[in-house]
Amino acid sequence: MNQLEIIKTRRSVRTFDGRMISPEHRASLCAYLETIRNPYDIPVEFLLLDAQEYGLSSPVIAGDTLYIAAKAPLVSHSEEAYGYSFEKMVLCAWSLGIGTTWIGGTMDRNLFENAAKTKDGERMYCVSPLGYPAAQLSEKESKMRQMIKADERKPAAELFFEGNFQTPLNAAEAAAEKLEAVRLAPSAVNMQPWRIVKDGQAYHFYEQHEPGFAGRFAWDVQRIDIGIAICHFMHMAGGKLTVADPGIAAAEDTEYIATVVL
Repeated sequence: MNQLEIIKTRRSVRTFDGRMISPEHRASLCAYLETIRNPYDIPVEFLLLDAQEYGLSSPVIAGDTLYIAAKAPLVSHSEEAYGYSFEKMVLCAWSLGIGTTWIGGTMDRNLFENAAKTKDGERMYCVSPLGYPAAQLSEKESKMRQMIKADERKPAAELFFEGNFQTPLNAAEAAAEKLEAVRLAPSAVNMQPWRIVKDGQAYHFYEQHEPGFAGRFAWDVQRIDIGIAICHFMHMAGGKLTVADPGIAAAEDTEYIATVVL
């Protein structure tokens, strides 16, 4: 599969067949983890955690045998860097036939953080199970996917703009692979908080805050989602990331995050 095909076919997997990942696939994934970098140049450390050894589980997961966690330092843009790096792992895993799903709340956080030996000054924002998808979804997973409309995405006209937030990007440009890859990105409860304003070769990324998320965590979960969106964009188009607010007028609930210049 090419890169866009990996993004198009990837789905969150919550029902696994219970098999351990093959030694070959585990070696390939671990080798890739060593190469992952993000444009914020913030280190993200990955750890594989045996579910049985550490007593790890999640009420939304079935057939889990292995989890992957990651830790990042508590610095500015930590969430975006984490989202970017973790999503690179997700895409690599899918290319190997390994399923994942982002888990931030439906777990015993203390248990996972202890297993990952998370230190003061570090954050383990999310984890994911790793395994081969089961042939059939569990009833619990089917209901969850229906509830969050997991297979639906907002139309491009609601996400991508030209010069300001009043002018939707023209249809041909909005359908470009780099933006379609953003539109298909996963996000917490499928909220899709990213908004992009194109200005020449600059693509300004914004976060549209969801009020219900405020205060649920000690960090901004939706900034992780923006990191995922930036990962998909740069995965397809490359570019250089900068953080310099262009001063475009935005709604009160919409915050500038970063710019990618092609």
